[in-house]
Amino acid sequence: MTNLVEAIARSLVDTPDAVEVRELPAKGDTQVIELKVAPDDMGKVIGKHGRIANALRTVVKAAAVKQNKKVVVEIVS
Repeated sequence: MTNLVEAIARSLVDTPDAVEVRELPAKGDTQVIELKVAPDDMGKVIGKHGRIANALRTVVKAAAVKQNKKVVVEIVS
């Protein structure tokens, strides 16, 4: 899942080298993936009214369901 999040995020931002994706310890049965980008690229990852962030989370959830997992994507600054 981290590869998927990283690939999508790198394609969205101006500085793909600043993209960091970490897999945090699971909270119960839910896996948490943390996405960090450069401050200038934060708006590109979130989008207007959070539309891009929601789309990213939807794609990751769909991929996780195919693997019978629960995954949450957190975007941090």
